[in-house]
Amino acid sequence: MNHPKPPFPEQPQSPPGRTDRMEPRPDHGEDSYKGSGKLEGMAALVTGGDSGIGRAVALAYAREGADVMISCLEEHEDADVTRALVEEAGRRAFVMPGDIQSADHCRALVRGTHEAFGRFDILVNNAAHQMHFDTLEDIPDEEWEMTFRTNIHSMFYLCKAAVPLMDRGGAIINTASINSDKPNPGLLAYAATKGAIQNFTAGLAQMLAPRGIRANCVAPGPVWTPLIPATLPEEAVAHFGENKPMGRPAQPAELATAFVMLADPLSSYTNGATVEVTGGIPMI
Repeated sequence: MNHPKPPFPEQPQSPPGRTDRMEPRPDHGEDSYKGSGKLEGMAALVTGGDSGIGRAVALAYAREGADVMISCLEEHEDADVTRALVEEAGRRAFVMPGDIQSADHCRALVRGTHEAFGRFDILVNNAAHQMHFDTLEDIPDEEWEMTFRTNIHSMFYLCKAAVPLMDRGGAIINTASINSDKPNPGLLAYAATKGAIQNFTAGLAQMLAPRGIRANCVAPGPVWTPLIPATLPEEAVAHFGENKPMGRPAQPAELATAFVMLADPLSSYTNGATVEVTGGIPMI
């Protein structure tokens, strides 16, 4: 399969970004992902499920047989497209917009998922916020706090609410990053939260193991999602992924299989792991 390589055209956006304004259009597996019933009858909550990695995961889960609750900041066309993809796969889909910085909204998401589907099997903590700053002094206090509330505090709220509703065999999958181990100084707040996510996941896996619930994380390298043109400098967007081993960023579809593997009940001894999907960039 031929994947687009940089340079990419100028395409400035306001955060959090929109899929239909991206060039080239990201591939979420719409024409390529084929399911085989790995998650048949399960129910999943995917945060940031409207676009990017979240859309690819929602689509793959649906084609593997799972119903999906799509969490997003606000309901818009991206969320509607993801919902349609899930429903086209023959599964139930609902959209719950709202800000996961709020502990109350996180609890409502979990309750809503359980009420909609009558069960709660998989939690994918994928939503994230990032902004680029050149110097420490440039980072507003409010920006630092917002990044932590969105990226790591929400995971605590969501996991705490979800675990009591999960039976043995439940799975929690968190989106970390190559920034967990190789922090980009221009994304200082984001990178710090991603390191926290990896550590949180490793500790949570040990805590929940006696209850038969697994926790793992996926660490992507550069991925072509709306967050990129919405949060990075134009020059960085134009050459995004160019200097990496594969000479390009990943497409969201290329992350989906890792999330499926970690949710699959057959991966029952995979716990506390970080699955690196970096295109050959070493995480050391």
